[in-house]
Amino acid sequence: MPVLAMVFDFDDTLVPDSTTALLEASGIDSRTFWTQSAKELVEAGYDPPLAYLNLLLREVAPGKPLDGLTNTRLMEFGRDVVEQTWFPGLPEMFDEVRAEIEQYRDVSVEFYVISGGLQSLIEGCLTVQNHIDGVYGCQLAESVETGMLAEVQRCVTFTEKTRFLFEISKGIAAEEAQTKPHLVNRKIDEAQRRVPFANMIYVGDGLTDIPCFSLVEKGGGSSFAVFKRGEETARRSFQELLTTGRVKSMHYPDYRSGAELGEILRIAAVSKAAELQLAASHALL
Repeated sequence: MPVLAMVFDFDDTLVPDSTTALLEASGIDSRTFWTQSAKELVEAGYDPPLAYLNLLLREVAPGKPLDGLTNTRLMEFGRDVVEQTWFPGLPEMFDEVRAEIEQYRDVSVEFYVISGGLQSLIEGCLTVQNHIDGVYGCQLAESVETGMLAEVQRCVTFTEKTRFLFEISKGIAAEEAQTKPHLVNRKIDEAQRRVPFANMIYVGDGLTDIPCFSLVEKGGGSSFAVFKRGEETARRSFQELLTTGRVKSMHYPDYRSGAELGEILRIAAVSKAAELQLAASHALL
């Protein structure tokens, strides 16, 4: 059965930035964190995701704002706080798209999140547990001595996101790839992949998504950019992506039926499902 994969970034794509929400709920000045502290580390040569992860871990020390932070607490924060912040039209869109695709008997749809955010926090969201088929994000490991978060286990960089697209495409389960990361290098012809890139729809909000935008578009799939109202810098950046063919279009993050982005995603999913249904029917002739 052909599979259609709809893949989303998380922060500022499906919800407002969840790491910023965590910082602010813990009494940390998020503006200073991002525009000063993280910026200083990046200017010193740190990769941006590693910069913010290291800064977070520094705040987990005794007496610091994130003292006692564990993966369980991250999941609880996702469940209790981030779960309340989905952009308009979510999670309803997931159910509505699934219902639409069910009309095509030879096609199925799956939803994925690939994020530079904190995986435990994302997985704590009930909507993620109920609707998302796989989550790929940054992971922090807990200290054996203290039980608190102490080390970076996985860091999702700009191009690292494309690795997970390849894993989805090749049908490699996230749990298996976690302990066998080299499986993604296995040679599989495009026609034999579980989810060819042509069967993917990718939605993201920032410069970290450009490699994924390009990979999906070049593979025959569809990429869409989202940006918040009033962010003219992001709008100008995405205009360049439009002219270079790395995204189909750009929109405000409103997933309601009838809203620009929500309607386009529904049309893109149904159109691809119809195309796959037709191809499957022809293959039987």
